[in-house]
Amino acid sequence: MILLTLINTSQLTSFTFFNSLSKFPFNQTLCLIDISAFENPIGNYNMGLKGFAEGGIASIIAGASTHPLDLIKVRMQLQGESHIPNPSALQSYRPAFSLSSAANISLPTTLDVPPPPRVGPLSIGLRIIQSEGANALFSGVSATMLRQTLYSTTRMGLYDVLKHKWTDPATNNMPLGHKIVAGLIAGAVGAAVGNPADVAMVRMQADGRLPVEQRRNYKSVVDALGQMSKQEGVASLWRGSGLTVNRAMIVTASQLATYDQAKEMILEKGLMNDGIGTHVTASFAAGFVASVASNPIDVIKTRVMNMKAEPGVEPPYKGALDCAKKTVRAEGPMALYKGFIPTISRQGPFTVVLFVTLEQVRKLLKDF
Repeated sequence: MILLTLINTSQLTSFTFFNSLSKFPFNQTLCLIDISAFENPIGNYNMGLKGFAEGGIASIIAGASTHPLDLIKVRMQLQGESHIPNPSALQSYRPAFSLSSAANISLPTTLDVPPPPRVGPLSIGLRIIQSEGANALFSGVSATMLRQTLYSTTRMGLYDVLKHKWTDPATNNMPLGHKIVAGLIAGAVGAAVGNPADVAMVRMQADGRLPVEQRRNYKSVVDALGQMSKQEGVASLWRGSGLTVNRAMIVTASQLATYDQAKEMILEKGLMNDGIGTHVTASFAAGFVASVASNPIDVIKTRVMNMKAEPGVEPPYKGALDCAKKTVRAEGPMALYKGFIPTISRQGPFTVVLFVTLEQVRKLLKDF
């Protein structure tokens, strides 16, 4: 005989069932199971699912509306990138006529092309519109929406689940340390899920800066993922995934934790009511902290994802660390903050749209 006892804080229920001794090597077992956490499994499931839906809707709206700023940021981060070619592959030039040796005149055998001047975000935006058309500002928007669907939905939903689990019921607040840990976990999982869309997004955004003969000309995010898989292997979809995970952990931890902490401080001190003003203020603080913390990793991630790996040709970078060393050596330490102005210009509006939309979606879905 096997005796199973289910213990609840409100009631004690037990039942017995019999089974043949030939099936089990024992004839009596006592199992104590706390089912207080499963009193309303459907409600818990809906609560978790709703957090993913709310975060996904807000993230897609925020990502699509601020996509042009993200594209300009990517173009700025790729400025000054120098891929040193193989010296033997350089084209040599010789004079069209010969001079006597007595003249002792030497002519250059290679053509040195000076690097293009670096320009700001406004100039880059205008240049994109003039050379590629206004629609080019939304190049890769399909990849952005897929990325937000995979990456941001996962990180926002998982953070919400951990937030509900770790919130102190007495104070209805979660300690800052727990917020940071929840952000790190949620960001890592979300980045691992969304990395293929992230690679496609970076390449589609950067394609317009390449010479016409070198452009990939992806038609959509589906086409980009398909071509990368065929030409470079499925593993290329997770190129730079280590950087993506690190960046996502920093962004999510700094962004979500700062927003929640700033919002709690504003409400506790009575500076503002729980409304649009509080949400916008907390969002700007979150966007600034996330931009400062993540920009160096974002620069390296963009360059690693955008590099073109060809069979038999050594890639420009061997990895993230090699990319960081070459970038600092060639362009100086501040190159890691290249594109910071468009980053914060994008991160600020993105974060504001994200959290303001999230708060409104929560109000709409509070009865579900």
